[in-house]
Amino acid sequence: MAIRCVYTDLDGTLLGRGGALLKDADGGFTLLGVRAVEACSRAGAEVVPVSGRRRDTTGEIARLLGQTAFAFELGCGVVVDGEETLLTGDLQPRDGRTVYELIAESGAPQLLLERYAGRLEYHTPWVEHREFTPLLRGLIATDEANALLSDNGHDGLRLVDNGAIAPKPSLPGLEAPPHAYHLMPKTASKAAAVEVHMRARGLFPRDCVAVGDSREDVGIAPLVGRFFLVANGAAKDPALATQPNVEVTEGRNGEGVYEAVVRSLAEARAA
Repeated sequence: MAIRCVYTDLDGTLLGRGGALLKDADGGFTLLGVRAVEACSRAGAEVVPVSGRRRDTTGEIARLLGQTAFAFELGCGVVVDGEETLLTGDLQPRDGRTVYELIAESGAPQLLLERYAGRLEYHTPWVEHREFTPLLRGLIATDEANALLSDNGHDGLRLVDNGAIAPKPSLPGLEAPPHAYHLMPKTASKAAAVEVHMRARGLFPRDCVAVGDSREDVGIAPLVGRFFLVANGAAKDPALATQPNVEVTEGRNGEGVYEAVVRSLAEARAA
C-alpha cells in the first residue's frame, strides 16, 4: 500500500539545531529535511507537523511546508484544512480566559514549582503567549509529579515529558540535561490529535508513518503502520527504542526524517 501521510514532530526531529529547518543536529547546513518533504510531495503523501509549539508557530511552519493540517501544543488542538478541533475536554476557553490561564489559576503549576524547587522552572521565553499548556523545564519523574497532581485535586491534568533540551544555567547541578514538560489536560495528546486527523482523512494505520524523538511522540506508534525514532531521541532515552512498532534511524533530526521517509516509500512500493 502507498504511504498517504507522514506525521512528524518538529523540534529535535524535522528541525535541526536552534529549531532551524536548514540546520542539522550539529548546526551545519542541510537540505535533507526539505528533501523529505519533497519526497512525500512527489509520492502524494501529506506531511502533518505534530508539535509542542504554539498554534501560530506550528501553523506557520505547516504553511511554509505547503501543508494544510497540523497539531499544536502537544495535541491540545488540531487543524485540518482550516477547521480547528480542541482536544482539551471539559477544560475549554471561557470568560475571555485561555486554557493556559485556567490551568495557572488552578494552582497546579505553582504546586509543581514549589515541590520541585531547584529542579523545575518555567521554560522561558517559550512559555510566553501560550494558549493551552504551561511549559516547564527541569529534571523530575513525571509519574511522581502526576501522582502529586492527583493527590491535590488536579485529576484532569497531567505533566508530559516532551524530551531533553539544552542545559540551562538557571538549573545548575542537574545530573543530566533538562527536559521540557507540558502541563496539560489529560484528554489531549499527540496521539489523540493524530487520531482526529486520520478520521478526517479516512486513513488507516497502514497508510501512515510517524517520526519523533520523545516519549510523547512514541505514543503515536500504536496508531500508525511504522514509527521511526530519530537517532538523537534514542540516544537521549534508550528505553524508547524498545517500545513496540518503534524503528530507530541511523540519522539524527532531519537526516533521520529523510531516512524514515525514503525507506518507507521505497519499501511500500516494493511490497
